[in-house]
Amino acid sequence: MIISTNYLIYLPTNQLLALIWLYTICLFLRKRVAFQKAQNTCLHVRDIIVLGYSPVCIKMVFFALVFICLVGFANAFQGSNPFNLRRGSIRLTPIEMKHFDYLVIGAGSGGMASARRAAAYGVKVGVIEKSALGGTCVNVGCVPKKVMWNVATVNEIIHDAHKFAFNVGSYEFDWKRMKEMRDAYITRLNGIYSRLLKGSEVELITGTASFIGPKEIKVKSSEGEAMKETITADNILIAVGGKPVMPDIPGIEHCIDSNGFFELSEKPKNVAVIGGGYIGVELAGVFQALGTDTKLFIRGDKPLRGFDDLIVDTLMKEMTKQKLDLVTRTSPTSVRKNPDGTLTLITDKGEFGPFDQVLFATGRSPLIDNLGLENVPNLKINGKNMIEVNDLQETGAEGVFAVGDVSSNIQLTPTAIAGGRRLADRLYDNRPKSRADYDFVPTVVFSHPCIGTCGFTEQEAKKKFGEENVKVYSSTFTNLWYGPWQMEPEEKPKVAMKLVCQGPKEHVVGVHSIGMGSDEMLQGFAVAIKMGATKADFDDAVAIHPTAAEEMVTMGKWGTAPSDKYGH
Repeated sequence: MIISTNYLIYLPTNQLLALIWLYTICLFLRKRVAFQKAQNTCLHVRDIIVLGYSPVCIKMVFFALVFICLVGFANAFQGSNPFNLRRGSIRLTPIEMKHFDYLVIGAGSGGMASARRAAAYGVKVGVIEKSALGGTCVNVGCVPKKVMWNVATVNEIIHDAHKFAFNVGSYEFDWKRMKEMRDAYITRLNGIYSRLLKGSEVELITGTASFIGPKEIKVKSSEGEAMKETITADNILIAVGGKPVMPDIPGIEHCIDSNGFFELSEKPKNVAVIGGGYIGVELAGVFQALGTDTKLFIRGDKPLRGFDDLIVDTLMKEMTKQKLDLVTRTSPTSVRKNPDGTLTLITDKGEFGPFDQVLFATGRSPLIDNLGLENVPNLKINGKNMIEVNDLQETGAEGVFAVGDVSSNIQLTPTAIAGGRRLADRLYDNRPKSRADYDFVPTVVFSHPCIGTCGFTEQEAKKKFGEENVKVYSSTFTNLWYGPWQMEPEEKPKVAMKLVCQGPKEHVVGVHSIGMGSDEMLQGFAVAIKMGATKADFDDAVAIHPTAAEEMVTMGKWGTAPSDKYGH
């Protein structure tokens, strides 16, 4: 019998009586053997039979029956709780034990990918998820964001239709209707994820998980009640993702974060977006392109810190053409709600507004609260509240791994998927060297215009390889899309591209592009970089004309390094 501060695990009546009977036999035999040795005689079978009718045994059985009656009485009234039993006291609730070969906490992109890959190898897999399947990406991230970017792009095309000799006339955008359509699409994706788990024979457990031991998990339902199960596993993957964080300033309760963006049921007339990273730049672009008067507030001189200067400078020029107001070198100090319901943003530069909405996109934090990680020896949390992992997704705790936004690796949906799948390959398909390769990871910013980038920026390459070992090729031009527009060339939207090359053979170590189509063209060039392509290899490729992508393989001056492909 096991009694803890939270639960009492009891056995059925017949098993309990059997244990008591065996315990009594052991006591009797111990004493009887000692007596027989003293008398130098043998122990007979009749001595054991007589045991069942001994006074000691009868007393123990009597007290066991009384105890069982009390257990039944308490469980019968547990719904009304007549004894006011609370969490922390001894509860007479049976708990079942469930064991998996592989247990994944979190059904986001990385967790789902890893779970399904492991199940494909025939192991028993469970996934614990407390909310909608698909995680941040599907529900409040990449997917609904891209939907809204598409919507904003369509609005830009309609707005510019007269420049292609279309007489569109007046039109309206129904934000509420678009939200309903977008939410319906996301709900359908949630259902697809559920069917994928079922088809892969992965068991879905709905609830909130927390460690109560190194490889032991307790799950609570959405109502906060502990389920009647304790789950163990040979290997556990933590893939719980992250959440937006808001600054602790007066009036922050009147503001929204990136999740709140997807809850808006009508288009705001004017909005303040705070944050110069991916999310802030993307959402500010969507607002502005859909007709909302938008101000973007950033701490530094430029948004998108860490991106190549050519890309960021081009973006800022395009923002100016779009009349998106960029407020630099400022930090919010408070937000005031006005009598008419609008909001005033106060920064160290003064007051701005009024705004219908103030959206903070100032960072994200891993969802590790209440996960019970203190019960996992050798698992370390870094200064950013992320679980420290190596390139094998190992945490330092044996059999416990982490992937995605909760980990210290690159935090992108595709890297989470790659890391989760390679982990499953290594654990269950006898591939000891399988790991995700986080070198030259391509990424896209769905700004207006969009950005695609892979590898080193010019600044990073010069710092790593030395300025004398880096050669840069770049081009800024007007996409043919804008050719017939009747305006001065400098007023038309621009495309900017850059190749960063390293060493005497001019290996391409960075590809950067901003402008229409940059998101779709980048994937192929990322493959070329991973394969070690040189500038000469790019030059040898026949251009596709007329496209913007052809500029990547026709930039002059042509590569000075010979092409290894042809043995020149």
